[in-house]
Amino acid sequence: MNPDELLERIQQLTAELDVQPDSRARELAQELVSAVLAIYGDGLERILDTIGRSREGGAAILDELSQDGAVSSLLLIHDLYPASLEERVLQALDTVRPYMESHGGNVELLELKDGVARLALQGSCNGCAASRATLELAIKQALEEHAPDLNGLEVEGITDPAPGGFELPVVHSGTSEPPVARSGPSALPDHFGPFELPMAGAQAPRWTALTAGSAAPPGGLRTVEVDGVELLLANVAGSLLAYRNACAACGDPLDGGTLEQGILACPRCGVAFDLPRAGRAVGGEPLQLAPVPLLQSGGVRVAVAG
Repeated sequence: MNPDELLERIQQLTAELDVQPDSRARELAQELVSAVLAIYGDGLERILDTIGRSREGGAAILDELSQDGAVSSLLLIHDLYPASLEERVLQALDTVRPYMESHGGNVELLELKDGVARLALQGSCNGCAASRATLELAIKQALEEHAPDLNGLEVEGITDPAPGGFELPVVHSGTSEPPVARSGPSALPDHFGPFELPMAGAQAPRWTALTAGSAAPPGGLRTVEVDGVELLLANVAGSLLAYRNACAACGDPLDGGTLEQGILACPRCGVAFDLPRAGRAVGGEPLQLAPVPLLQSGGVRVAVAG
């Protein structure tokens, strides 16, 4: 079995054990698992201590081991991971920050308490129509890769999704504070498995790799179709941005419009949109294009929901 299959099997066995009628048998099984984990944990700690005493060579080995998913999971279970939870959360946010900054936004860690990270979307991402997609497809994914032992996640600046989008549960605090999206710990105790952000809706978005050469040329536009949805790609100062190819004012396609210094004017109605600022209308009109999450790591990928 690979690590994912083993984790799934552990979750199944844990669930079956929890419903066994013999309470004494449950206690013995849980005590046995704890004892086995303690033996392995002690051995791992001794191994890491020996590696750590090897100075620079040991540091390189530790770094390589921490990049291995199966090994890092074991280190997390036994609280032996070389980087603290806060350091790993910050590393995760650093990986998505270039994407968010390309849309005039940002994300910051406000607090990490009792294993729960409280984040804030800033700039154009705060209140953006695509803020939930950004959370699900960029921030959450990065946190699952770097900090699967988080107990929970709170994010300020999440808005209600546009029709046809997908939803994440939103908890209102009952005060004037912004809405907060929350996730809870996994079904297994302690560090078993990543946290989850439950999703609802007919279709969850997924990353789709674009073919080579489909990206827009510098300062230009290009249309692509992904899952039956026509998207407009724009290259603004070397940054690729993606939107649904429909004007927020008249509904017509935008690919025939004029793009100058990040401002795209609709070829039919003339309404202009600031693409680096999440497609908000220029001039204060309450209009905004529909941004589509785009990543350029390992090729160009976009994510379209429903």
